[in-house]
Amino acid sequence: MEVFEDIHGLRTFIKRIKENKKDIGLVPTMGSLHEGHVALIRKCKSLSNISVVSIFVNPTQFGPKEDFNQYPRDLGGDLKICAMEGVDVVFCPSKEGMYHNNFRTIVKVEGLSEVLCGTFRPGHFDGMVTVVLKLFLIVSPDRSFFGEKDYQQLVIIKQMVKDLNIPVSIHSVETQREEDGLAFSTRNRYLSYTERTLALSIYSALLEGKRMFIAGNVSPVMIYRVARDKLVSSGLKNIDYISLVEPNTLITPNKAYTMCRLLIAAKIGSNRLIDNIAI
Repeated sequence: MEVFEDIHGLRTFIKRIKENKKDIGLVPTMGSLHEGHVALIRKCKSLSNISVVSIFVNPTQFGPKEDFNQYPRDLGGDLKICAMEGVDVVFCPSKEGMYHNNFRTIVKVEGLSEVLCGTFRPGHFDGMVTVVLKLFLIVSPDRSFFGEKDYQQLVIIKQMVKDLNIPVSIHSVETQREEDGLAFSTRNRYLSYTERTLALSIYSALLEGKRMFIAGNVSPVMIYRVARDKLVSSGLKNIDYISLVEPNTLITPNKAYTMCRLLIAAKIGSNRLIDNIAI
């Protein structure tokens, strides 16, 4: 497994790979790898000659009062996981390597970045899109892999690739869950036992909304209400949003239909958790 910290060294390596007519898959991560990331890595390896995992806690997608400094970092553990999974290349740049002192360029996907999580985390998706575009330019992947748990992020990245004619195909991997249904997330490790029990109500509320749709109720308002009631009755009251949206526009339709997404974001203690399902 090759490990690169500097952009020039990685680009030199990538150039040799391209000269040998091998295709490249990229899994962008912020490290602290878990089973969700492992699923992405395995999908990448199954479809690519060369697998690249980037590990970089991106400062531009954290707000001034968010947990950038406290965000879990475990490069040694991440490298062990990558080695066990047979990753070919790990790219772990420094903040200074990715953002020089006079960095001024931010990329924005209008209309998709300001809604849902964007309402509560202004600027988050601009920072995320900017670093993903930088990674695409550095690694030159043929395909890249993202989890459906961060569904809004996935939609935004697909739009950016389409709008900017970036020659990379975007592949999604379904949300990976623990045995009790809790979606794998780096922030899960922040949860106390009581908070983790409360977090399970998020997935239960999503399933409740889906059951209502399957039973024949196509009203987005009614689906919202039953999901909200499930959360509140479980004791989770600090809800950022519950939203039923069209899968590509993130707009609430007049009527629910198969493949719409039901999304929830809620705060449990100091932790903000997100999850979603297709109905």
